[in-house]
Amino acid sequence: MYKGRRVAVVVPAFDEERFIGGVLSTMPAFVDRVVVVDDGSRDSTAGIAASLGDPRVTVLRGERNRGLGASMRLGYRAALEDGAELIAKMDGDGQMAPEYLSRLLDALVDDAYDYAKGNRFLLVDSLRTMPTVRLVGNMGLTFLTKLASGYWHVFDPQNGYTAIRAECLRRLDLEAVYDGYFFENDMLIQLSLRDARVKDVPVPARYGDEESGLNPLDVGLRFPYLLTRRFFARIVLKYVLRDFSPIALFLLLGLALFGWGTGFGVYMCTSGSGAT
Repeated sequence: MYKGRRVAVVVPAFDEERFIGGVLSTMPAFVDRVVVVDDGSRDSTAGIAASLGDPRVTVLRGERNRGLGASMRLGYRAALEDGAELIAKMDGDGQMAPEYLSRLLDALVDDAYDYAKGNRFLLVDSLRTMPTVRLVGNMGLTFLTKLASGYWHVFDPQNGYTAIRAECLRRLDLEAVYDGYFFENDMLIQLSLRDARVKDVPVPARYGDEESGLNPLDVGLRFPYLLTRRFFARIVLKYVLRDFSPIALFLLLGLALFGWGTGFGVYMCTSGSGAT
């Protein structure tokens, strides 16, 4: 229990036999339930998690790798069924310091936020340890995620150290959340559709010899495409279907004028270069 609330932590894991034991053995004492979701690992991740003998740990194992989002749906539902009131996410690779979990929960309990997430950019020392490729990519995806979600105060959307209130989680359409690594970004968009209150919490990054499952080329192409689709879906759902707003009218009119202006400019340049 944490300040009178029942706490569950969902730990998605794929081939994390080197790190899963350390993650579970350092789980704070106030955590009531730990749901490890083994996403079709090819190693001993599930066996190690089950062998620790911690009565708080439940291991759910998928027969095949389905992705981070699919694992979190399974873990979230198990935590809700167990009666958790606050549900956090900690990855199985040991990058998320357990001593900072209470800060995320404080944002939900003391400050009455619906969702709290870590932000490595609020700590200068933490940024020095972040690989340059991750730093640059994160800044680009941060801008696109701000645009798609409407949460302009939120930074570091790729940070997977999160906590959510159970009542907020029940309002979300989890089936609509993306199955793969786009999960963290998509959660922010789903939260925006429900007008949930989101807070960034300073949490340092921890990098060891773990290998990232993200392909930079894949992320660079797929994430912008998905964020663009989610942006227009949010505009239509929130500002046209649910409650029509001038925002949608101005956006659509602006895009139409931009398209016309671009096309006209290309035409003038082309016709002008041919008339000599």
